[in-house]
Amino acid sequence: MDLTFTDEENAFRQEVRDFFRENLPKEISDAVKNGGELTKEHMERYHAILNEKGWLASTWPEEYGGPGWTPVQRHIFDEESCRAYAPRIVPFGLNMLGPVLQKFGTQEQKDYYLPRILNGDDWWCQGDSEPGAGSDLASLKTRAVRDGDHYVINGQKTWTKLGQHADWIFCLCRTDPDVKQQEGISFILVDLKTPGIEMRPIKLIEGGHEVNEVFFTDVRVPVENLVGKENQGWTIAKYLLTHERTGIAGVGASMQSLEEVKALARKTMRSGKPLIEDPLFAARIAQVEVDLEAMKITNLRMLFKAQKQGAPGAETSILKIKGTVINQELKDLARRALGPSAAPFPGHITDGNLALAPASEANNAARYFNNRKTSIFGGSNEIQRNILSKAVLEL
Repeated sequence: MDLTFTDEENAFRQEVRDFFRENLPKEISDAVKNGGELTKEHMERYHAILNEKGWLASTWPEEYGGPGWTPVQRHIFDEESCRAYAPRIVPFGLNMLGPVLQKFGTQEQKDYYLPRILNGDDWWCQGDSEPGAGSDLASLKTRAVRDGDHYVINGQKTWTKLGQHADWIFCLCRTDPDVKQQEGISFILVDLKTPGIEMRPIKLIEGGHEVNEVFFTDVRVPVENLVGKENQGWTIAKYLLTHERTGIAGVGASMQSLEEVKALARKTMRSGKPLIEDPLFAARIAQVEVDLEAMKITNLRMLFKAQKQGAPGAETSILKIKGTVINQELKDLARRALGPSAAPFPGHITDGNLALAPASEANNAARYFNNRKTSIFGGSNEIQRNILSKAVLEL
């Protein structure tokens, strides 16, 4: 693999930069830069801007409305979108369900759902984790019992991110309790307006509302909402999770965070010198930069492999592990550099000797604590190491 960008790829990078400079609304980029709240309206507006350009579904082939980009183009777009402080695309419909439907869905499901995902007609959320079934996802208890031309679903899902905005949820449900756990699960699409569904907010430590728990009580779902075959859900879930874990790595976002930490360390004074000159702090920055460069190259290798094979492999667990560890280290470095100015609630800083940090820095502690979750969701990093030991190293 040649890691030197071609003239065409460099021209594409400039096109992406120009696009964001000319089309990304300042109020949206400011919200991203300052760690502010991105509303559903913000995300709908941003998705519509990308969709009009034909760049929204960056991982989709042209036949389904994607741009048909190469892995390098997708990597460049990710880098430049983070550099421009563009939001991360809401992944559930576009980067998770979309590829699943393209591979496992019926033609009718593709024709109906894919255009609606692109156009923003339907917002999706993910219904995998349950109380007692997170990293051990195969032990899920939500049941879907066949009743004529419907499934009747009962159970509970938790940590449902942005579910308060969603119209639909894709769920893993147990359709056969009498076989091996992984063999009795199905992948079902559920309209959240269906009677019997209750969504309750889960408040985060800083008071935000990002995740939810969802309760299903005798929810009747048409059989045609089954994706793939009955009891094929575990195969579909593994396919979906490889796409999710590649996205969790967040190479572009970490590259941008690294530059911010360096800039912060240059202007922060400790003992009469810039923090960047402190040997211990500088060593931590150097280590995370080395790790990030290695992950960037690994990400490109996996994207090239996915282009040939149609889907990422079990090696995406490497990206999930390293990506989340790097992300957490960068958030910790920023928090330590800022000291008291990184307080999660800057409005509570009342000491006259403390100047309120700029908006782009004042919420760093909140970001740090929020990002502790990244090594847990999407399959905890311990689970990822098990996957690598079995599927890659064959131990």
